[in-house]
Amino acid sequence: MANERHGLTRREMLSLLAKGALTYPFATSGLCALARKTQSSSQAVSADWQLTSEELLEEIVSRAFLFFWNETGKRTGLVRDRALADGGPDKRRIASIAATGFGLGALCIGHQRGYLPADQVRARVVNTLSFLLNHVEQVNGIFYHFIDVNTGRRVRMSEVSPIDTAILLCGALTARAYFRDPVISQLATNIYARVNWRWMLNGGKTFALGWTPEYKFIGARWDTYCELMMMYLLAIAAPVYNISPSAWDAFARPTQQFEGYSYISGTDPLFVHQYSHAWFDFRKQRDAYANYFQNSAMATYVHQQFCLSLRWRYPDYDQNTWGITASDSRLGYQIWGGPPEIGYPDGTVVPCAAGGSIPFQPRETIACLTHLYNQHGLRAWKRYGFVDAFNPLTNWTDVDVIGINQGITMLMAENYRTAFIWENFMKNHEAQRAMKLVEFRPSAAAATGT
Repeated sequence: MANERHGLTRREMLSLLAKGALTYPFATSGLCALARKTQSSSQAVSADWQLTSEELLEEIVSRAFLFFWNETGKRTGLVRDRALADGGPDKRRIASIAATGFGLGALCIGHQRGYLPADQVRARVVNTLSFLLNHVEQVNGIFYHFIDVNTGRRVRMSEVSPIDTAILLCGALTARAYFRDPVISQLATNIYARVNWRWMLNGGKTFALGWTPEYKFIGARWDTYCELMMMYLLAIAAPVYNISPSAWDAFARPTQQFEGYSYISGTDPLFVHQYSHAWFDFRKQRDAYANYFQNSAMATYVHQQFCLSLRWRYPDYDQNTWGITASDSRLGYQIWGGPPEIGYPDGTVVPCAAGGSIPFQPRETIACLTHLYNQHGLRAWKRYGFVDAFNPLTNWTDVDVIGINQGITMLMAENYRTAFIWENFMKNHEAQRAMKLVEFRPSAAAATGT
């Protein structure tokens, strides 16, 4: 998506701003117990430390909760865009509105699983929603992509972002449905109701990519299939500034071909097939175009085969070592993946590529994650779980984790285990109404695995 106004797409903005966030860890006895398996070696873990797939999924979820609890502004509840993977302190101050949305989902999971006392978790949810409603900088109810973790004010040249606001709303509505608490319900409903989706259309049939005070509306639009489904569905069913259901038909659904397989996708990283599915349950539904759960299952399988096709260049890739999606690299933040090849893959492995696709291809993804943990030890795993990325060929290991990558892995792991986020988010009448308005209908149960 080219930006006709000032040359930056949303993902390019993400790349420019991705290196800033403040870590503010603090410990409680309950959270210390969650971090019980920190290895002292960067080699493959010993047999005594190896985990079964079931144990690994619990470690992934509990350690991600640790991230979302610790790496949050004390007064604001805003979640840092990134933090040190070992949980150490640093002075970065950038929070992400999307990571905050994933964080609200994480708080629901942590409350249900008893990771911390229930009253503490509920208080954090109330504090976060209250600060979002009353103090975080926004325009027409749509939040800036990146904000200061302590003040909620816009950071640098960050754009007003409808897609990141949509992720925040999904987290807020999950909390509304799960807690069934009048205070939480009122706060979440008010945040949702004030979003002026019609303004973000900017006179068109599809949403503008974003808006900045300096350049106004970004020229590119959300007009091609990607992670946008949640955004359009939330807008169509919005309580006040809703848009026409015809917007669902306005974005293009191109197809990709790879080694005889075909599926709906733009030229995008794998995460675009994951984010909407963290919240909306598309498993047994289809619209006039596709069963999108099956489509994402195909995209995941094809991505694994794509990584295997690169093995002649990068011999670390194999059946249980694969996955490239938008992430850190030794040269900085990268928008990479495939097929077709995007960016410049170099043998780096990004655990959230498999982690965010667990429900789509559970056998392949869990085998990959288990192998990464058992084989690579601290090269891949630290206090908050998997590092954002690492390269077995060069021995490079990222020092950071990124909030949205932690979030998609955590939520999809929990959806695979218990369908928790799906079941609670889909209790929202707006979610059900949106899918009805765009004419989703029952479909055969999605087949996972290949």
